[in-house]
Amino acid sequence: MVAALQAALSAEHAAVYGYGVVGARTPAGPQRDAARAGYAAHQARRDALQRELDGAAATGTAAAAGYRLPFAVSDAAGAGQLAAHIETQLTAVWADAVAGTGGALRQTAATALRETALRAAQWGADLSALPGLPEQDAADGAGTTPGTSASASG
Repeated sequence: MVAALQAALSAEHAAVYGYGVVGARTPAGPQRDAARAGYAAHQARRDALQRELDGAAATGTAAAAGYRLPFAVSDAAGAGQLAAHIETQLTAVWADAVAGTGGALRQTAATALRETALRAAQWGADLSALPGLPEQDAADGAGTTPGTSASASG
């Protein structure tokens, strides 16, 4: 449980940092409002995780002084791509937290997963049917049912 919460806390620290960049590169208007909302949501989630870890007598992972961005962000389009990337990455973290927790914490993680998936979609991310879970390759049998093959036979 603590490991899942620590991983989520680390990811939320990075998201708060990333949304600072997103907000700095967006013009006034709906996109900046969305960036502010995302920033506030991740701050609140980060703070709640810290309280949860404190309650479990665990020391929360501290935020880094800075984070490496996955790509350069120089304009509003890049900021939107960064926000979509942040949220997509968080879906995987929160999916792992759902798997690694139980009870009320699992519900909290599931809610966070839903919220990150919705924000990712809002920013234009192309999400899988099950956000946060790895997609299977067709070669692995995705899209087939037991006893059938992925290839058509004549």
